[in-house]
Amino acid sequence: MIDRETRIAWLVDHSRRPRHWGKLADADVQVPGGNPGCGDVVTLYLKARDGEDRVAAVGFEGVGCTLSQAAASILAERVNRQQPTFEEVLAFSYEEMMDLLGHDLASSRPRCATLALGTLKAAVKTVEMNRKLRDAGHTDADIRELRRAIAAQAGSTGLVLGEGAEQAALAGAAPLPDVLMGRGGYHES
Repeated sequence: MIDRETRIAWLVDHSRRPRHWGKLADADVQVPGGNPGCGDVVTLYLKARDGEDRVAAVGFEGVGCTLSQAAASILAERVNRQQPTFEEVLAFSYEEMMDLLGHDLASSRPRCATLALGTLKAAVKTVEMNRKLRDAGHTDADIRELRRAIAAQAGSTGLVLGEGAEQAALAGAAPLPDVLMGRGGYHES
């Protein structure tokens, strides 16, 4: 069991020196996620293994509080190391994410702590949907419409995922303080 001070240092380190930061040049999908209550934004880039329902690699960019950005880095590091199946990603619960980060630290800001996981789940669902729709002969326009529907479903979590997530998160938050870990600022998708 890691003590509280060590866990805080670990979170701060991931926030200041994020792992797997940046776009993946060959990503299958790019999915933004936002937390309107805080102004956190995470854009997740996911590359799936060809012909498999498994993550090959993820990267992310974002701005926000220490917890949201550390959580994104920790999750990206874990996913890149384990290369889980889509089923494993979708089965990884928000409660497990909170436990990974330290429930005592994350419980006061669960949306910040779980934004990256919600965005990762949306990315996996997007890859799955895109594959099925392309196999069925659907156009990219059809696929974009269905993405909007998935983003609308995420509204019940308090997070905004998919198209419009960045704008909603930034519009719903108080002005962003200078201390945010922007590393180049807000990125348009």
